[in-house]
Amino acid sequence: MKKVLLTLTAIAGLTVAANAQTEKGKIMVGGQIGFETSKVKDTDIKANSFSINPTVGYFVSDNWAVGTGIGYNWNKTESDKDNSIKVDAFQVSPFVRKYTANGPVRFFAQLSVPMAWGTETSTTNNVEAKEKFERYGVELAPGLAYFPTSKIGIELKVRGLYYNYNKNKTADVSTNTFGLDANSLAPTLGVQFHF
Repeated sequence: MKKVLLTLTAIAGLTVAANAQTEKGKIMVGGQIGFETSKVKDTDIKANSFSINPTVGYFVSDNWAVGTGIGYNWNKTESDKDNSIKVDAFQVSPFVRKYTANGPVRFFAQLSVPMAWGTETSTTNNVEAKEKFERYGVELAPGLAYFPTSKIGIELKVRGLYYNYNKNKTADVSTNTFGLDANSLAPTLGVQFHF
């Protein structure tokens, strides 16, 4: 009998903790940090990249959050010491997120508007050329959140439905991209902290 009572108490405690995470007035904080380096064996080809994109959200009502991510991305690819491409970009991505009903496991949908502005610097035989670009998009991404404690949410998310507008401002060339990326074999894994 004691085991049954303890089990029911634990389940009730987890349910109450999970319910409190997405209440009006709560804040969630998370983000992404990335670093990658690669080199092709027996060649001078190498690539390095770094990104940092913290996010913060505020629950304007129960299960509804609005927020933004602000970050910086840098990458450089070299084919030899005289030829390379370097990209520097500043990013902003405001979002609205809706969680399903209360419980330790919840589905969510996130509508975001990713934007980026930056430069691409190409060096060919020690001659440098810079091009400015801007990118705007809209993404609707589904996900699943598991709340093991009252302060932590572990998330799996796919990119979902998206539209991107890319413009090379220097060459005055633009590209429109529309797609659906729901690859369940390559979701993103994240952790959000709730206060």
